[in-house]
Amino acid sequence: MRTKALIVALFGVGMLLGGCMQSTQETASDASMTARDKKLLAAAPYEKATIPEPYRRHIVDYHRKEQPGTILVDSDARYLYFVQENGKAIRYGVTVGEEALAFAGVAKVGRKAEWPTWTPTADIKKRMDVPNFVGPGPQNPMGARAIYLFEGNKDTLYRIHGTNQPEYIGQAISSGCIRMTNEDVIDLYNRVKPGAAVVVLAPNQGDSPFSPRMASAKSLFN
Repeated sequence: MRTKALIVALFGVGMLLGGCMQSTQETASDASMTARDKKLLAAAPYEKATIPEPYRRHIVDYHRKEQPGTILVDSDARYLYFVQENGKAIRYGVTVGEEALAFAGVAKVGRKAEWPTWTPTADIKKRMDVPNFVGPGPQNPMGARAIYLFEGNKDTLYRIHGTNQPEYIGQAISSGCIRMTNEDVIDLYNRVKPGAAVVVLAPNQGDSPFSPRMASAKSLFN
């Protein structure tokens, strides 16, 4: 009976995985990039990473109730959603912060910047061997764009930004900020408005219908 129950449970997971993958991959385009973007990214000092298919940009059904224009981050699934009209959202793969370092809650887009500079906080400097200041460019850990999260008029010190380590998309290794590929953060930057709501779900509160963390269960059927 236990074996039969296990088979039924695994079959249910398989159906869930199959049924929740209803999405359309949105091909990355150069249309949102400036001449400066194209020039700097063409000379990026890192290898171009192959992003796993679940973490590439997709248009998906969106079952939650956030208003269009809202950003929602599901740290458990390593997804960022930009909510659109008619029950749809653009889903991007992201790198998130380690659990002890991650921000969770509701914030707003306080400001945005193209090719930002980076001044590490005192806390980051305690944990990492980093310079006091990094100028703009593809070598900068902030990447091509930064979206600064505020609570009221106070900067939370958490950002949604690009990265010079795209190979880590889909993992939890950052110092708390949300990293995107430079191509994806440019796309999001051009869509989101100052003052837009940003909802970051707390660890273990994930609400994505499909999470790549579950994908390993598929191997049980092969």
